Amino acid sequence: MTDNPIDVLDEILHTLHNHRDAGIRGFDCSGEAAGLMDRWHEPLTQRRDTLEAIRADLGECRRCPLCHRRRHIVFGVGNPDAQLVFVGEGPGRDEDLRGEPFVGAAGELLNRIIQAIKLTRDQVYIANIVKCRPEGNRNPEPGEIATCLPFLERQLKAVNPRFIVALGKVAAQTLLGRQEPITRLRGKFYDYHGIRLLPTYHPAYLLRNPAAKRDVWADMQMLMKVYDYED
Repeated sequence: MTDNPIDVLDEILHTLHNHRDAGIRGFDCSGEAAGLMDRWHEPLTQRRDTLEAIRADLGECRRCPLCHRRRHIVFGVGNPDAQLVFVGEGPGRDEDLRGEPFVGAAGELLNRIIQAIKLTRDQVYIANIVKCRPEGNRNPEPGEIATCLPFLERQLKAVNPRFIVALGKVAAQTLLGRQEPITRLRGKFYDYHGIRLLPTYHPAYLLRNPAAKRDVWADMQMLMKVYDYED
């Protein structure tokens, strides 16, 4: 058992989450409770995070200034065991109102892209780099990204997909840790902690620049070829 008080509190938090997820309210002498308590000394790195636990840890987040004007935290939506995750930039007005990513005009276009690759929205997982709407739909600031990114990283690890599609410059540059423009990043796969990551244009960009749809379709065809082969 560690003597570090922060580690002790982390152990307590994860234990309580385990009890909550198992439906246990309080500590008792049941076999189920005893089994959970046996995991007390298990290293945290060996425990599989869950989307529910990550959302609980996020809470009513006030870790950065984006919290001041938001209506809803936009956590993520979709299949927790998805083979494919789409990661966008951040919520827009419609997403902020509903608390769900990609539900406005850009979301409708993303739905058509998902259908075009022979999947449904329920089969994939969708999230954003930041979970609160930047005012005026501006790009999130580096500090805002740095504050929110650990939660997305935990989400990606929990879902453990085979593929990630990074939608737009902010998502691609953030996940890859690179500064090249999306025009140079798109069109090829990269490695993200053992997951194949494919950058492409954001659906909102396609609404302003319809000619770029052919590039996104080329990217999706490349994804389908590998996805179908390995499925």
